[in-house]
Amino acid sequence: MYLAKTPELLKPLYKDLLWHVDTTRKELFLTFDDGPIPEVTPWVLQVLRSYNAKATFFCIGKNIEENQWIYNMIKKDGHSVGNHTYDHLNGWRTNSRVYYRSVIQCSRLTGSNLFRPPYGRIKREQASGLLSRFKIVMWDVLSGDFDPKASPKKCLSNVVDNASRGSIIVFHDSIKARERMQYALPRVLEHFSSMGYAFRAL
Repeated sequence: MYLAKTPELLKPLYKDLLWHVDTTRKELFLTFDDGPIPEVTPWVLQVLRSYNAKATFFCIGKNIEENQWIYNMIKKDGHSVGNHTYDHLNGWRTNSRVYYRSVIQCSRLTGSNLFRPPYGRIKREQASGLLSRFKIVMWDVLSGDFDPKASPKKCLSNVVDNASRGSIIVFHDSIKARERMQYALPRVLEHFSSMGYAFRAL
């Protein structure tokens, strides 16, 4: 179960986490989780390039090690990178010491102070332990591209119907999400670009 739009009531409960960007400008913040992988990430970069759009890629450490050339391409194109743990751990199900070790292992590869917990699941004690070193980035719009039950059109409408100034939007550069993401992403870029929005990296 997930919501395309993060409930406003939830944000004050976790106010130390970044849910959206306060801005008066017409700008949106695309993020991509779970890469980099050769089957999907280069395609994403090509599409972003065609719209002069910048984004933030929350990378899994193992994938960086296996696909360093793609990771370098992300940075060369001027996108931001963030930490998504070394091996995509679910914080709710993971001992905090093990969780921290995975985050630090990935941090050595990214050098980034941006962190997004896989699945958005992180214990309060884990968040507290990481906030001195990392900005924990959540989201306020979820495309749902990871959901095999969602249609590509539904993923598009999840973003188009819910994004507004400063929204942090989640897509996935993963094989699981590929079909739905490849349908929705260019249409999101086209829709909001035609409305005068710019796409920025965090």
